[in-house]
Amino acid sequence: MVCYFVGQLRTSGWDWYKEYKATTEEIVAKYGGKYLIKGGKSQRLEGESELPSAFVVIEFPDEISAKGFYEDPDYAPMIELRQSSGVETESAIVEGWVEAES
Repeated sequence: MVCYFVGQLRTSGWDWYKEYKATTEEIVAKYGGKYLIKGGKSQRLEGESELPSAFVVIEFPDEISAKGFYEDPDYAPMIELRQSSGVETESAIVEGWVEAES
């Protein structure tokens, strides 16, 4: 079943991103991931909390692939780079649409 990696980032600077992007895109591809959302302009429709600086949604073929991406040893230094650069991140793995049984 398709699974999505969903992230929200809050940052005041993007100096870290060039290195992060180059490495992370290769790891995403290694696990069959496809970016559906990466940054871009966003608009609030409901709620009052501050919008993040960026949203990220990556589609993976299944949960094993999504977890494989996040737990890949080559990705660990990118997590550290992001966190040490002062980026606040919330992320989750979410299953794709599951048809309700009749």
